[in-house]
Formats: sequence, C-alpha cells, structure tokens
Amino acid sequence: MARKYTIIVERDEDGWFVSEVVGLPGCHTQAKDMNQLLERTKEAIQAYLESEEELDISEEFVGVQQIEV
Repeated sequence: MARKYTIIVERDEDGWFVSEVVGLPGCHTQAKDMNQLLERTKEAIQAYLESEEELDISEEFVGVQQIEV
C-alpha cells in the first residue's frame, strides 16, 4: 500500500531544486528540474525505508509560514 510523505522543496544558490522529506531525518536529494526531483525523491524514500529496520514515523507536518522581520 502506497504511503504519502510531505516534502519541502527549495531552490539553492546554483539553481538546483532540493527536496527534504519531513519525518525521515537525512532523507533528501537534488535535481535540475522538478520532474527529476520528484523521481529522485521517491528513490531516496525507498532507499531510506529499505535501510531502516524499525521505522517509527510519528512526526506530523504542520505547515510552512513566512515571517517578515
């Protein structure tokens, strides 16, 4: 059964898209375009899940906010 994961996507200073998977510490990847990033992120999640023995994903993504200071 497929499971949904929340990812955070940013663009770095060199123009690469970078994704971080919420709730999976250290699970991240990068790519030059969004389609490739999503495919690589799926691969990173699969590799992460295969490498972990007892995985307890209990974090809940709340949201993203911008603040002006």
